[in-house]
Amino acid sequence: MSAGTIEAIDRLLADAKDADDVLRGAVEVLAAQAGIVWAGIGFVEDGAIALGPSLGTPDESRRTRVPIVFQGAVVGDLLADGDVDTSLLEQVAERIAPQVLIGWDTRGEAWEP
Repeated sequence: MSAGTIEAIDRLLADAKDADDVLRGAVEVLAAQAGIVWAGIGFVEDGAIALGPSLGTPDESRRTRVPIVFQGAVVGDLLADGDVDTSLLEQVAERIAPQVLIGWDTRGEAWEP
């Protein structure tokens, strides 16, 4: 992955109309990177990870998993199979974290990204 990956994610965040667009777009950006054969996002739902958007051909033997953390809570995992730069994957996870709130309980409190 390259700095272009981060720029593409930042454009998605600026231009996307909703969280689903951001998350699907992030998976597309990652899966298009040289060396990555599959990318996906898992959501924490009822204490387990449920796979959300994904793209490519999975190769779990080459999987890198980075937690997606929002306000100190793990809300999901960013996954990529292949030759992955973990530090850039961590940067992507940090950027998309506010969009990964499916199943995240705000306990009735208003949420502002």
